[in-house]
Amino acid sequence: MKIPVPGQTPPQADNSGRSQPAGQTTGTTPGASTGATPNPAQSARQLLDQLELRQHQQVMARVSRVLEKTATAPEQLLLDVRGKSLVVNSDTRMQPGDWVRIMRAGNELRLMAQMSSEGTPQSRVAQQLAQHLPWQHRLDQGLAQLARLAQPAAGTPSTQGQGIPEPVREAVRTLAAQLPQAGRLAGAAQGDNPGRAIQEWISSSGLFAERQLAQSPASVPADLKLALNRIVSALLGQQGDNPQALNRYTPLTSPDLVQAPLQFPQAQQAPLTPPPAQDNLSTGQMLRLLAGMLNRITVNQLHSQTLTTRTTVDAPVATPTWLLELPWLDTNNQPRTAQLRLERHGDEEDGSDRPRRRVAQWRLTLAMDLDEAGQVTFELGLQNQQVSALIWAEKAATLKQANEDLPWFRQRLGDLGLDVVEMECRRGQPRGARTQLDHRLVDVKA
Repeated sequence: MKIPVPGQTPPQADNSGRSQPAGQTTGTTPGASTGATPNPAQSARQLLDQLELRQHQQVMARVSRVLEKTATAPEQLLLDVRGKSLVVNSDTRMQPGDWVRIMRAGNELRLMAQMSSEGTPQSRVAQQLAQHLPWQHRLDQGLAQLARLAQPAAGTPSTQGQGIPEPVREAVRTLAAQLPQAGRLAGAAQGDNPGRAIQEWISSSGLFAERQLAQSPASVPADLKLALNRIVSALLGQQGDNPQALNRYTPLTSPDLVQAPLQFPQAQQAPLTPPPAQDNLSTGQMLRLLAGMLNRITVNQLHSQTLTTRTTVDAPVATPTWLLELPWLDTNNQPRTAQLRLERHGDEEDGSDRPRRRVAQWRLTLAMDLDEAGQVTFELGLQNQQVSALIWAEKAATLKQANEDLPWFRQRLGDLGLDVVEMECRRGQPRGARTQLDHRLVDVKA
């Protein structure tokens, strides 16, 4: 079925909320001109060329609005194609939010497939994300709780008279041994290759670890999610249950993650010490704690996938994004987490007669609590071996120290072969990006 491009400006709502007919609006779509009646064939070709659609090329598009619906004439739809709006006429009835696969055929679009909004991969990911959002528990607090349970004080009675089984203790000790320590990370920063320890830290976490496990099942990476699942299996195994039995337990949650579940990075304080009554948990309470922690990791993974595939009118090209919470031990061997947001942007360079070339730009945000230094956030941008950096510090003393150390930071980055074009320190915290779920789709709003 063909979807002809009408070659006219999309109608816009007036002050009364009603749509105005095409040609009476001031807004224009790419390729449509104002002040003259456009040539339909020429306008259609321009519209499709600006979408960078080749002949017989297929793309996915989303129905943003139904602009005009009649009993006999084709429907007029507003499509979101590669982040740009396009008005089309369709003989097929559609609803806002539906996804279609279209192909360019000459100066027209041919409908190849239609699916409802509930059937797309993006909507399924958004639905899974919405299901896990209310049930997140902070990783640093959960790890601190597990560490106390693994090594209880001598003579301390266990809740309900039940001790922690040795296989569970061993799984928790294995997890604690995998966490990088502040001294090791600081030593790596002073060494000849300061990025190696950080690289290993990141590559052994999240989706990177799951990919390694899929490629080589015999090689088990030191990943937090895998380690938590081993503790869950040990707990359920003591009861004769399989891992799927975890779904019966209501996850424990953290209030700050309930209030802002999709803000990343998120300002965090040092792990709070739970009251003495919580120093020993029953098996059921431990499973609820672990379920909340696993949900937090799952949300970060689904959130990353959503941002990686999301396009908007303001951002027509999807931005690959990775959100990671990396656990570590501070100088007092207390569990903390570093929140890492990594984005890859593809900027375009215009050439007079040459095809446009995409230049990758990497943006990194790293937020962590550095004991006495307090909350510190690093924002870096890297493109063509040029780097810019912005350091945020909550405490005045930390800000003063960071300003004094700026020459050292510049020298270290220069030793890595990077050209430092800008470096600045500021007081406070950056305003993080917050993702909001709207009609089962995800919209990023700063």
